[in-house]
Amino acid sequence: MTQILSNYSASISELKKSPSSLIEDAGGEAVAILNHNKPSAYLVPSTLYEKMMDIIDDYELAREVRERLDYDEEDLIKVSIEDL
Repeated sequence: MTQILSNYSASISELKKSPSSLIEDAGGEAVAILNHNKPSAYLVPSTLYEKMMDIIDDYELAREVRERLDYDEEDLIKVSIEDL
């Protein structure tokens, strides 16, 4: 059985009738679009999508920082303040 990752769902027929009312009825949350009672897509409001992208960007940045902090002391290059 396929898990539906949304509190709201609608059929493709309902989506065709009125996509904007689906978004409004979901109150800013994602809507699972079902095809034969299985999720085929998720309708995500733009504000939620932007939040999701911010979370992904933050995660990627944190991963990059962790990678850069994982270094060996011998890999460091000593520089004097005058050289900067």
